[in-house]
Amino acid sequence: MRRQARLAGLLPGSILSGGRGRSFHLFPAASAARAVPLVLAFHGGGGAGIGFAAFSRLNAVAEREGFAVVYPDGLAGSWADGRGITDADRAGADDVRFVSDLVVEVGRSFPVDPRRVFAVGISNGGTMALRVACERAELVSAVAVVAASMPAVLVQSCRPARRVSVLVIHGTEDGLMPYGGGQVMGTRGEVIGARATAIRWAEWNGCATKPSVMEPPRVVEDGTRVVVETFPGPGGVDVELRTIEGGGHTWPGGLRYAPVGRIGRTSHNLDASEAIWAFFAAHGRPPERPRPRGEGDRRWVKPETSTTGGGRRSRPATGTG
Repeated sequence: MRRQARLAGLLPGSILSGGRGRSFHLFPAASAARAVPLVLAFHGGGGAGIGFAAFSRLNAVAEREGFAVVYPDGLAGSWADGRGITDADRAGADDVRFVSDLVVEVGRSFPVDPRRVFAVGISNGGTMALRVACERAELVSAVAVVAASMPAVLVQSCRPARRVSVLVIHGTEDGLMPYGGGQVMGTRGEVIGARATAIRWAEWNGCATKPSVMEPPRVVEDGTRVVVETFPGPGGVDVELRTIEGGGHTWPGGLRYAPVGRIGRTSHNLDASEAIWAFFAAHGRPPERPRPRGEGDRRWVKPETSTTGGGRRSRPATGTG
């Protein structure tokens, strides 16, 4: 019953993008009378959007704060994040286009504020969110990643078209995607690590090179501690690293989605969903100045066809992210 309550209001939908049928679940904003913020939420490898919704409890924050969340499903449970080793990568999935098409599709249901479109993900979903920030920086104002960092190959090609605020949340005892960088699960491609990811984005954004450091008081004694490093930047664009000392490959404050022996400890000294929304709420894109007449306007690619669940509610999740 608890899981059903968390998933109430999720609407299933599908869209044709790049010649492939793709699915998603949408948690719409309570009010469509005005343009609302939209959060793109990417599940982890081997998971599904509905499972991510269940263990992150992000919908509860969305309902209270008045934003919408869309949970896309990766191809074969994975995302083409640029490492070249996921099933989606091998299948040639154009997930960056899928994300762009999905924003347009959601905008057909209710008005979306283009200055407040954000992306969040865990693990493979986090690396996908970073790829979106690299390749579609004009689409998202900020991204947040949990238990994820930049793939080494993506660092070489990343050329964001504009500044993007970035929040990195990572546990030091993550045995799947190492906090300090290295091979993911031994053979799943190399990542540069949490701190290197924060520093790299701070450089790209023109942020301060020396962060301010804060250690919030512990809420519970669960073997974890949170250290917050903030790299302030120009125009309100910031980078933040929240290190979970003792934390594993988990969603802080969320439900445990796999055995502790596999994913490590879940910290309850931080509620990741609350922290991520607070970061997003503070990092919407400021209004743009009017463009000179005759200047071109880059627009999203229109999706080919789509079908959206007309008010149907989804069943409880059984998968994990």
